[in-house]
Amino acid sequence: MSEGEWGPDAENWVRWARTPGHDAYWFYRDAFFDRLLPPAGRRTLEIGCGEGRVARDLAARGHWVAGVDTSHALLRHARMEDEVSGFALADSAALPFPDGCFDLAVAYNALQVVRDMSATVREAARVLDADGRLAICVSHPVTDLGRFASDDRAAPFTLRPRYFENERVEDTVERDGLAMTFRGWTYSLEDYAVALQDAGLRIEAMREPRPSGSDRLYERRQHVPMFLLILAGK
Repeated sequence: MSEGEWGPDAENWVRWARTPGHDAYWFYRDAFFDRLLPPAGRRTLEIGCGEGRVARDLAARGHWVAGVDTSHALLRHARMEDEVSGFALADSAALPFPDGCFDLAVAYNALQVVRDMSATVREAARVLDADGRLAICVSHPVTDLGRFASDDRAAPFTLRPRYFENERVEDTVERDGLAMTFRGWTYSLEDYAVALQDAGLRIEAMREPRPSGSDRLYERRQHVPMFLLILAGK
């Protein structure tokens, strides 16, 4: 992420992210926190913390959190809402921390947004201690490379071509009077697996969560995955 990308959308993202029940986070976070995330330990790093909602949920579960992001505006909002966690301006591919100073790193919907996914994973591995683990949520590769044929509830999900190519994504979504432009890159499942392997991390768990609750917007996601959860350790 870069301030150049987030500059026009920072305030939009704060409104989007902080409206309860507005986006997918509220229907998938329990699967991440309850089914994948290790318990709180010595220190937790959040990569791509944005305005801080994941950091706040981590802190509420007993984690001592350090969050990094490249957006001054989003970090300002994160600090205003959370005076306990620490937040720093940093590139995820060059973290300003010594080796082995965290026992857990969290990348919640960040790896498909950062400029260098593989370098970010390597840096996460570097700052983890000998028993450290990396907990990841990413847009499911199927989701990134496909779409429902229409808005009809029974519409089929169709894949776009070029699954193995990394492509730039820029989608503007409007809902209930709020608009947000999402930017990032597409990655295959193999891309993530190779990045973890090259960083010296092994996959311990992988989940394809279904949404909780009964919001009709995510009803179709009971049958087609939206996110992929991965826990990897040294």
